[in-house]
Amino acid sequence: MNIHILACGGAVMHNIALALHQLGHTITGSDDEIFEPALSRLQQAGICPPAFGWFPEKIDQHLDFIILGMHARTDNPELLKAQSLGLKIYSFPDYVYEHAKNKTRVVIGGSHGKTTTTAMIMHVLKVLGKDFDYLVGSQLEGFETMVKFSDAPLMIIEGDEYLTSPLDRVPKFLKYHPHVAMITGIAWDHINVFPTWENYVEQFKLFIETINPQGALVYFSGDKELTALAQYSPAKCLPYNTPYYHIRNNKVVIGKQDKHSLEIFGEHNLQNAEGACKVCQELGIDEDTFYQALSSFKGTAKRLEKVHETKNLTVFRDFAHSPSKLKATIQAVREQFPLHQLIAVFELHTFSSLNKAFLPQYADSMLAANQAFVYFNPEVIAHKKLEPIGNQDITNGFGSHVSPISDIKSLKTTVSNNLKANEQTPTVLLLMSSGNFDNTQLW
Repeated sequence: MNIHILACGGAVMHNIALALHQLGHTITGSDDEIFEPALSRLQQAGICPPAFGWFPEKIDQHLDFIILGMHARTDNPELLKAQSLGLKIYSFPDYVYEHAKNKTRVVIGGSHGKTTTTAMIMHVLKVLGKDFDYLVGSQLEGFETMVKFSDAPLMIIEGDEYLTSPLDRVPKFLKYHPHVAMITGIAWDHINVFPTWENYVEQFKLFIETINPQGALVYFSGDKELTALAQYSPAKCLPYNTPYYHIRNNKVVIGKQDKHSLEIFGEHNLQNAEGACKVCQELGIDEDTFYQALSSFKGTAKRLEKVHETKNLTVFRDFAHSPSKLKATIQAVREQFPLHQLIAVFELHTFSSLNKAFLPQYADSMLAANQAFVYFNPEVIAHKKLEPIGNQDITNGFGSHVSPISDIKSLKTTVSNNLKANEQTPTVLLLMSSGNFDNTQLW
């Protein structure tokens, strides 16, 4: 087929282009900017656009269909041309469903932990030699792309609650109609799209209602809101919570008779693992087999990823950006390294976290750290056209124990000075952001 990927530079979109190219389809695409690693990967496959920008002349009747990315606007000239010609236009969630409509579909949703949980399930299935397709929101070790399309009978999908496309402003996860759905928890996010808590929660209710009646809803029973929503499930409900575990030699030990030692740690990760176990049981994999296969799982990029280690310093980075995930991540590190000095650094980067009205949601989220710093870049705030915030806004939101910093050089100097002062003490530096601290290494 001849397929055009409109806004082909995004993390998922360029992986969809690569996956379809691997199947032998003729792929073209457009975007006004493409960054690494998408740029090199598309170039290597020979499907990178020769120039950045939008070119309506690319759009004609020879195309079988277009897959539309969220980055394109409704007045995009290529989109307008496709509409004028009456071409078939899929959002990427619509196309994923079209591909998987005759498969068993497993969808992992929730405000946090989706990627890690999806990765756990994929890891276990791969270890056990199962054949499956997938869509996941991060590049995973052992998997060439973030998307795989084939004739496998099963598809594992990370289900995002963000919007489907410029033409279809409903959450992506409403498109997949899962046989097995898992929800990790609900914590208000994307306030630019869902301006109230009630409106945000409603999206998860709608998602639950899309589950196949002969299927299953796996959900975290420690979330009161989610437990209340489970009553709307047309399918059977399988609650989960924190499994029994203990720490031995700085490793988590879990399972019957302390049988399995895991590479991952933190209560939140272990809750995700238990939910993933319930999902896999629905796919015919027993608990002992699941945890045996999971024992070699090392986590995902930027999800409590160890990026540096010396005698007295261990550096982790994490994608945490919502208040609940921020608190859970810091607590996980504190539990794993109870005697270490813990320096936590959080970058405000998402639309929600940079919104002054949202900052009180972070109250006391960094209390478990010995020292806590919150970095924000005023230029990013201006670029997002948000109301400016200052140091006092950070202090008012997070608490007086947090030190706000708005200059990246000052942040690097402050962190370096703290590490030098603690160089004889076992220390963990925890870096949390959905960005990259302005491309600055802080240790």
